Amino acid sequence: MKGLKIWLLIALLVGSIIPAGLSLADENATIENETEPLPPEIQNITQEERIANHIVVALERLSNITTKLINNVNLPENSSIMRHYQLAEQYKEVAMNAYESGDYYNTIINGLTAMHHYREVLKGFKEGKEELRERLPEEIKRMEGYFRMAEKTIEIAQRQGIDVGNAPELLMETKEAYKTVLEDIKAKDFEKAREDLEIAREKKAALDEELRRIRKELVEANADKIVNEFLEKGARGIEIAEKVVEMAEEKGYDAHELQERLEAFKEVYNEVKALADEGKYDEALQVMRENTETIKEFHRAMAFLQKKFHEREVQERLGDLKAFLREMTIRIQKDSKALRELRRRGIDTRRAELQLKTSIQEIRLGIELLKHKKPAEAKMHFAIALDMLHKVDEFILRHA
Repeated sequence: MKGLKIWLLIALLVGSIIPAGLSLADENATIENETEPLPPEIQNITQEERIANHIVVALERLSNITTKLINNVNLPENSSIMRHYQLAEQYKEVAMNAYESGDYYNTIINGLTAMHHYREVLKGFKEGKEELRERLPEEIKRMEGYFRMAEKTIEIAQRQGIDVGNAPELLMETKEAYKTVLEDIKAKDFEKAREDLEIAREKKAALDEELRRIRKELVEANADKIVNEFLEKGARGIEIAEKVVEMAEEKGYDAHELQERLEAFKEVYNEVKALADEGKYDEALQVMRENTETIKEFHRAMAFLQKKFHEREVQERLGDLKAFLREMTIRIQKDSKALRELRRRGIDTRRAELQLKTSIQEIRLGIELLKHKKPAEAKMHFAIALDMLHKVDEFILRHA
């Protein structure tokens, strides 16, 4: 009975080496039932030697299978699969040496350890195929937006007489390369998909480099427009920030961070304006580039404080929900009418209209959440609605 239990244990260990669902057909190798009847010539050997013998046979087969899998892919040395494979091979060698010297106990111990690592290798390949099956279609779908952006960049550059080099050809090649990967996935040829993906990514990298060059030339060619737009928006930003700081101080908010960011932004703004006034747009653009983080920090600080204002505004107004919703409805109607008038004058109102629609949707969501007794979540949506309406109001005032 004791011997039977040991054999069952070994059978389970060896039988569990191949994870369910992993196809090894390409390698023309399989693990056979390790509990088949023993040949007559080893009927009289000890039980420990029998176990060691079966483990040695299994190790040879596992080594062959995993080595073929490893050789078919390009894995980094620090990958978990490669680490498990190297450990498996090391323990296998120790087990083999122990077997040859008649040390069956250490053959079993090191052999089973090697089996564990071989199993992790096979499991890694199985999970890798599943990840490839799930992840690649998503990556390819994201590439659709990338391709549209690349096409637009090339088109704008061509219209402005900028040399686009071989970007159009690289774009077509990259598209075809990703299309091939998608076809591989549909055919369930995941090994080929992995190889073709590397090719596609190499082509994309070459396209990225060319697009960076084109964008740089576009920026330089349009330096005056970019600088003037920055100055126009920056002036409005400074005006709004000063009002926000003033309101924050009145309501007892800590506006120290925004005040600091505002002063830093003003320094950049004044330097850019001085250069632009002298017609030195390239130098002004360089100042903007060098102070990108300062500009971003200013806008982040202002957005954060504005969000706090909107949340407080919602909190104060929710005391009389009917009055709040009535006021919001009136504002939406007025803004809608004002945008129609601006559109008739030939002003592009698409972004403001989208913001107005978003505010309507957020109000509806907030009302539904209140019906389900979720006031905290409702307030978040009402705050977003207010933020959108403030942006629409700013747009209308700017073009009035």
